[in-house]
Amino acid sequence: MAVHVVLYVGLAVHFLGPWSALLVIAIHQCGGGFYMALVFAPNHKGMPQVDDRGDLDFLRKQVLTSRNVRSHPLTDMWYGALNYQIEHHLFPTMPRNRVREAHLIVRQFCAERCIPYHEVSMPQSYREVGDPLRSRARSEHAGRARR
Repeated sequence: MAVHVVLYVGLAVHFLGPWSALLVIAIHQCGGGFYMALVFAPNHKGMPQVDDRGDLDFLRKQVLTSRNVRSHPLTDMWYGALNYQIEHHLFPTMPRNRVREAHLIVRQFCAERCIPYHEVSMPQSYREVGDPLRSRARSEHAGRARR
C-alpha cells in the first residue's frame, strides 16, 4: 500500500507539478468514490438486515438481504457482474464470466422453494435506495420544524 501511494502521488507530482497533481488526484478519488457508491449502494441498501441470532439458513440470508440489478450487457459492464449480488454472495469466488449462468439456476432454485428473489431494473434499484432516505429526511425536517 505504501509503495502504491508513493508511486501514485510521486508520479503525479513529477509529471504534473504539485498543484495540478493535487487537482487530478482529488478529481480521480472523488470520481472513483462516486462510481463505487453507484455500484455498491443498490445491492444492499434498503434490504432487510439479519443478525446471527436469526433462524435463517445461509441461502436465505444471502437471497433475502441482497438485491440483483436486472442483467443487460451494459449493466453487466457497469457493475462488473456485481449486479448479480445474490449469486456473488452465494458463490464469492465464482469467475465473473460464469455468474450469469448461475443467476438463472439460482433464480429457478429460489422460485421452486418459494424464496423471494428480488431483482429490479437499474433505475428501480436507485429508487429503492433513495426512497427510504428521502422519507427519513422529510421526517427529520418535519421534526425540526415542530421544535
